[in-house]
Amino acid sequence: MSTTLEKIKAVEDEMSKTQKNKATSAHLGMLKSKLAKLKRELIEESSKSKGGGAGEGFDVSKSGDARVGLVGFPSVGKSTLLNVLTSTFSEAAAYEFTTLTCIPGVIQYKGAKIQLLDLPGIIEGAKDGKGRGRQVISTARTCNLIIIVLDVSRPLTHKRLIEKELEGFGIRLNRVKPDIKISRKEAGGITYTSEKPLTMLNKETIKAICSEYRLISANICFRCDATDEDLIDAIEDNCIYIPCVYAMNKIDTITLAELDIIDQLPHYVPISARDQWNLDELLDRIYEYLKIVRVYTKPKGEIPDFNEPVILRRGRETVLHFCNRIHRNMADWMKHALVWGKSVKYNPQKVGKDHVLQDEDVVQIVRK
Repeated sequence: MSTTLEKIKAVEDEMSKTQKNKATSAHLGMLKSKLAKLKRELIEESSKSKGGGAGEGFDVSKSGDARVGLVGFPSVGKSTLLNVLTSTFSEAAAYEFTTLTCIPGVIQYKGAKIQLLDLPGIIEGAKDGKGRGRQVISTARTCNLIIIVLDVSRPLTHKRLIEKELEGFGIRLNRVKPDIKISRKEAGGITYTSEKPLTMLNKETIKAICSEYRLISANICFRCDATDEDLIDAIEDNCIYIPCVYAMNKIDTITLAELDIIDQLPHYVPISARDQWNLDELLDRIYEYLKIVRVYTKPKGEIPDFNEPVILRRGRETVLHFCNRIHRNMADWMKHALVWGKSVKYNPQKVGKDHVLQDEDVVQIVRK
């Protein structure tokens, strides 16, 4: 009986042999659906495996305001980068697989406490269980930001391989979750509506994908120009969408002309961890991609406390979230809030729990 890995390889082989054109789009959509289901099974198998499961990640408790994972091949400089950014010791050496477990450290930056994880180097085939790949990638799924550390001598090759490994475990880098709503119904087959023209999907492909998932009757509302993979992700509903920064390490070993070529990559920061070059830009980019919002408290009759900001994240920056970060019962006895800053038209302004705060706002909570 074939194992899940053997089934995955068979599907991937068939996909590689199938020409991509309109006539084969439905068949390819069906194969991609089958592949996604098999990969999900692989994750589930690993999480149920003996001893806690190779798919459960490393046992490192979350701390601070956000979690950032350093991912990369062995000997690209992840441990050195952790050491210089956090003053945490993670053994760094000139041979591969120096780090065998997950080493945490903390960055204190602009009032935020950011947990930085030095993950063991992954290898090609990590998503299929090679090395400690599944643990590394499972831990990466818990991060708010991933930093892919690349050796500047092999940046594009390693970039593509790592992205493939992360994609295979349901991690989508620097992508927005596709705006697709699936409403199951009792009967009537598969129907769909689209608010934008679907240039990469046709009726046959949609039905083939739904058939593979035994989705017999449903209405699908596309609010974006979706691909077959977007539809599969929407049905699976187990993907993680994580921002990513590519730290191009060891720039001390290349010329300025070579650096100019690499500079065309999006989401990229050139650094030298060993010589501590350009680490300020990397920290700024981390802070930017985490979408951190600092809010200062102001007790009645006192000046604001600018030393200890309350850290919120974009998308969770209302007055209610602010209250919950301070005390779980604060919102219950809050009458209203007074806000000074960019989010209000005049200072101070009386606001309710749903008011959206902005970076460096000052808030005073008024009791009932």
